[in-house]
Amino acid sequence: MSAKALSTWCRGRLDELLGDVSMLVHHETPSTGKALLDDAADSILAWLRERLGEPTEVVRHEHAEHGDLLEVTYAGTTAAPVLLVGHYDTVWPAGTVDRWPFAVREDGTATGPGVYDMKTGLVTGVWAVLALREAGLPCPAVRFMFNGDEELGSPMSRPHIERAAPDCRATLVLEPGVGWDVKAERKGVGIFTITTRGVEAHSGNDPTGGASAIHALADIIHRISREADLDRGTSINVGTISGGTARNVIAGEATCLIDVRVAEQSEVERIDAVFADLAAADPRVQVQVEGRWSRPPMRLTPVSRELFELADEVAASVRAPLEPISVGGGSDANFVSALGFPVLDGLGASGEGAHALHEHVIVDRIPDRVALVAGILAELAEEQSGGRA
Repeated sequence: MSAKALSTWCRGRLDELLGDVSMLVHHETPSTGKALLDDAADSILAWLRERLGEPTEVVRHEHAEHGDLLEVTYAGTTAAPVLLVGHYDTVWPAGTVDRWPFAVREDGTATGPGVYDMKTGLVTGVWAVLALREAGLPCPAVRFMFNGDEELGSPMSRPHIERAAPDCRATLVLEPGVGWDVKAERKGVGIFTITTRGVEAHSGNDPTGGASAIHALADIIHRISREADLDRGTSINVGTISGGTARNVIAGEATCLIDVRVAEQSEVERIDAVFADLAAADPRVQVQVEGRWSRPPMRLTPVSRELFELADEVAASVRAPLEPISVGGGSDANFVSALGFPVLDGLGASGEGAHALHEHVIVDRIPDRVALVAGILAELAEEQSGGRA
C-alpha cells in the first residue's frame, strides 16, 4: 500500500480520528494545572492501549509540579526505535473549553483550545502507527514521548528526551506544520529577568539623595535592545517592565522580563557576554541578571537533511514536495538537534492560530499528515532492514 493509499484509508475513518482529537481537547491541560494534567495523562495511556494494544514498555516520569512525561514503547520490525515526541499541555487556562468546545465547522476546520498546538499532532502520530499496522506494512519500533511541560520550556522532560534520542534512528516531532511544509530549523530561546536596585528618596525634597532603579533599567534596556541583529536572526524583546512605589518616590527597585531568540550558537555566547557586562551608570544601583537559555538553536544539520529528504520523497507521493521552513519559535526538537542527532519537526496538523482564539486545524489535511508520518516510518523501517539504499 502506498503512502497515498494510507491517506485514503484514514479518510474512511476520519470521524473516528476526530473523536480522538475531541477527547484530547476536552481534557483540559493548562501547563500549571497539575491535577488536570495527571487526569489527561491517565486518559492518554488508556487511549494508547485502546488504539495500539499493550505497549512493550511504559515509563511514567512523574513530577510534583509539572505534567508527567509518558514514555511508551511499541515493538516493531526494527530494533532501533523511532522517537515520536509531542506535548499534551497547552497555554489555555482551565474552563476555556466550557465556552470554546471542540467543533468541526462548515468551513472545513476544527477548532478548540489546543487543537492545533498540538493535540491533533498527538493523534497524527498514533494513527500513523495504526495505519501501518492495518495495512500490514513495515513499521519500526516506536517510542512515544508525550510531555506535559513543553509550554514551560520542558524543564522536567528535557533530560529524558536528550537521553532517549541517541538510541533512536530518528526523532519526529509532532508539532504543527507550516501549511503542508515542515519545520527544519528553529531559533534558540533565552528567557531572562533583569532587576535593578537603587536608593529610594523623595523626588522633590531630595532629588540627588536617591538613585533611581527605573532610570538605570531604562538605560540598560536601551543598551541591550541595540544588541539585536536581525540579519543574523537575533531578536531581543523586553516584554514587561515593573518597578517603583509612587510618582514622587525615586524608585528603589525595577524589573524587566526579556525574550531573546537566536539562530546561531555563536549568538548565544555573544548575548551572554552582553548580559555579564551590564552595569548601571550610577554606581549606587545594583544590577542582577537571572535566566537561562531554555532551548538551543535548531539547525538543518547534514543528518537532519537526510531525514528531510526522505520525508520529502514521501510527501511528494502523498500531496506535494516539502519546503524546509525556519521559524522563530522553539520546541523539543531543538534539544535533539543540538546533540547532533537527526530530527524533523512540524509533522503534526496543518492549520493556524497557535496560542490564539482563532486556533484551528484543516480537517481535510489530517489524513495526508497521518500518511506523511506513516510513510516516513515505513521508509525508516525498510532502511534498517536493508530495503532502502
